[in-house]
Amino acid sequence: MKPDRFCVPLVRVLFALFAAIAVAMPVHAARVGVLSNKYATETAADFNVRIPTHVFTAIDTSVAIPTLQSLTNSFDLVLVFEDSTYGNATAVGDALAAFANSGRVVIIGAFYDQDRSDGPAINSPHGWGALELVDPNTTDKTGTPYAPRTLDTATMLRHPLTTGITALSSAKFAGGNQAKPGTTVVAYWNQPNAQGRPDPAIAFRITGAACVIQLAIAPNYAVIGAAGTDYSGDFHVAWKDAFDFGANRCISTSGNSNGSDPQAIPSLSAWGLMLTMLLVGAGAALQRRRRAR
Repeated sequence: MKPDRFCVPLVRVLFALFAAIAVAMPVHAARVGVLSNKYATETAADFNVRIPTHVFTAIDTSVAIPTLQSLTNSFDLVLVFEDSTYGNATAVGDALAAFANSGRVVIIGAFYDQDRSDGPAINSPHGWGALELVDPNTTDKTGTPYAPRTLDTATMLRHPLTTGITALSSAKFAGGNQAKPGTTVVAYWNQPNAQGRPDPAIAFRITGAACVIQLAIAPNYAVIGAAGTDYSGDFHVAWKDAFDFGANRCISTSGNSNGSDPQAIPSLSAWGLMLTMLLVGAGAALQRRRRAR
């Protein structure tokens, strides 16, 4: 009987230790589609090197429009952006809206705003079809301002989408958005948008089964710009956070996906959940053993 007196507290300590480790475990490696009419291949290659925890595959949407089946068969989440407006945007947006409504995450980067239907006429926007029904932001009627943007870290929420971010700046390829009612904005740019209102830098929106994240900076900056000059700060950290949050289906706390908790912590990964279940089972078995004696 004496050894059992120490076994139960030991199991409890081990449970607490392994549960804490499980919470801290990274999310699973996601298959990420990188969709754009330009620089998709180069951007996917950059992310594969700088964010090796996920696997990135490029799709040139100027050549072909992916189907919902091809997207769901190949990817856990997708990133969509563009470089200059193009006619396929509407059909691509329709396919991505269906992908999002299937319960998989879509991440938006600049210059998505330039082809949005409420963008300035000078851009000849084609619209993103049904994706505009679930995206987090409208444009500010101007779109990417081609002016400096610096992240407002003083008001930035503590959230999985801002983990490890201490600074982020852009010389010209960021900003130009307006958050929709109901969108969760976790970080703004210091500079206001063209309407004189707060310009959302990092935001996401839950609409039914769909979660769409928008990081309002060019994801291909590392391809077309120079670090430290055209962009600086925690650029790849911000994108990694977006992919991690997307891989976790926009869950920021256990059972909570609405982003309302600014102190949110990551939920258990699949491996962490399995480990926790095994430890609970072991504890229950030990308790039954003691009762049997």
